[in-house]
Amino acid sequence: MEIKVSWAGNAAFVGESSSGHKVVMDGPAEGGGRDLGPRPMEMLLMGTGGCSSYDVISILKKARQNVSACDVVISSERADSEPKVFTKIHIHFKISGTNLKEKQVERAVSLSAEKYCSASIMLGATAEITHDYEILEVEGTL
Repeated sequence: MEIKVSWAGNAAFVGESSSGHKVVMDGPAEGGGRDLGPRPMEMLLMGTGGCSSYDVISILKKARQNVSACDVVISSERADSEPKVFTKIHIHFKISGTNLKEKQVERAVSLSAEKYCSASIMLGATAEITHDYEILEVEGTL
């Protein structure tokens, strides 16, 4: 995997993935930015949310669970001094579906956290990472 990041002036950068997708990252006005996109550290958390959600959905589908949605809310704390690494990260899954089995959801979240999500496992080297979930019953599936 190889990505490219190009400076776009002030505190803005454009990242391009090896698959050809681009994203703008920018800083706040007080840091010389124009607030045109997420901060790079926010991108780390978004990537972690995407990585862990992918795992959970994949595991639940393989377990033949009727999943219709998966939303993740990630909260974090960072160190006060440089480097301002993440020190605590909490990942909360909101999983919607029909007749979802709690054991299967718990298993999917645990497997992602302990075995499959490369992003959260890497961030776990500096941060205490916790997970929880809630199951929302809905009629029908996607």
